[in-house]
Amino acid sequence: MPEPVATNASKIVTPDYAGLVKFLVQPFLEVPESLKVDCEVSQSKAKVWVRLAFEGSDKGRVFGRGGRNIQAIRTVLEGVARSAGYSAYLDIYGGFPHMRDGDSTPDSPSERSNSRRPSSSRGSSRPRSRNHFSGN
Repeated sequence: MPEPVATNASKIVTPDYAGLVKFLVQPFLEVPESLKVDCEVSQSKAKVWVRLAFEGSDKGRVFGRGGRNIQAIRTVLEGVARSAGYSAYLDIYGGFPHMRDGDSTPDSPSERSNSRRPSSSRGSSRPRSRNHFSGN
């Protein structure tokens, strides 16, 4: 386990990395019981590895559009680890097809562009003006 972090003179806190990741990921899951979290701490290297796995049907919700959810989870984990003097890594097992392990973005630029919503068919973001004439 990592060395305890002193928050004030009388209290010493050791981060619970696995508990933190469970807390952040479970709300996205339809079957929270399927979540498996493994945490490995290397005190000599000051590194934390957190690995998680869950049902394949929940991956879209956990990753979020463009990987925003999983990136936010990684950011929180890295911030907590940094406050304890460690660096943290989050690996997800069984990712999306066409994705590298631990990566929240598609492999190629063409796959990234295909994953976005189609743009407006009007072609311009300017409002269109209409001429309305009343017949006299």
